Amino acid sequence: MKRPPQLLEQTVSIAGQNPSPSPPTVKRLIWAGLLVALAVVGAAGIRALRAPREAAETLPVLTSVPAFSLIERSGRRVTDADLRGQVWVVNFIFTRCSSLCPMLSAQMSRLQSHLREQGEAEVRLVSLSVDPEADTPSVLSEYAERFSADRERWWFLTGERAALYALIGDGLGVAVAQRPGDASSDPNELITHSDRFVLVDRASRIRGYYRGTDDEGFAQLLRDLRTLQREH
Repeated sequence: MKRPPQLLEQTVSIAGQNPSPSPPTVKRLIWAGLLVALAVVGAAGIRALRAPREAAETLPVLTSVPAFSLIERSGRRVTDADLRGQVWVVNFIFTRCSSLCPMLSAQMSRLQSHLREQGEAEVRLVSLSVDPEADTPSVLSEYAERFSADRERWWFLTGERAALYALIGDGLGVAVAQRPGDASSDPNELITHSDRFVLVDRASRIRGYYRGTDDEGFAQLLRDLRTLQREH
C-alpha cells in the first residue's frame, strides 16, 4: 500500500538540514517533556496544599479586651492584669439558670479535664456571671463545686452589673440582656446571654468564638488553643 504524499514528504531529508529524529528519540523527548510538566504541576500542588495548613496556623486578631476589675468567688479582686501573659477561655453563666448554663459549665469542666490530662498549666478558664445581684462570691463558690472547678485554673467572676455588661457586650462582643420579670418568673427567662466560648491570647486579644454546646465547636477550640500556645 502506498503511503499518502504528506507522509512521504515527512520521511525525506532535506539537503543541508539534520534528518528528523528517529522514533525512539521522539519518544524520549516526549517522556522528558511529560516528566518536566509533572514536576511543575507537583510543585504547584504541594504549594497549594501547604497554603491552607500554613494559613490555619495563624489565628486572626479580632479585637482587644478592655481593662476590667471584678470579684472572684474567693472574694479577691481580679483585674485584666491578672490574666495578661496567659491564654484564657471565657464563657457566660448564671447560677439560677437550670437549662443552658449547666451545659456550658459541663463543657468548661470537660475543657479543664482535657487541659489537666495534657499537662497544660498555663491556660486559664473564666466564667462571668450575667446575674451579679444573685451570684455573690459564696453562691458562685457553691456552683463551682458542682463542676469540680479548680480554684487556681478556673475563676468565677462577678461584680457590678453595669461593669459586667459593658465588659461582656462591648469588650467581649457577645450578647447579654436582662428581661423584665418578678419573683414568680422562670429564672431561665430572666436573662438572655451568649452560649459562646471566647478565646483570648496572652496580650488580651480575642482570637476566636466557639459555640459552647456544640462538639465541633469544642473540637475547634482545642485545635485553636494548641495553635495559640505555639505563638510567642
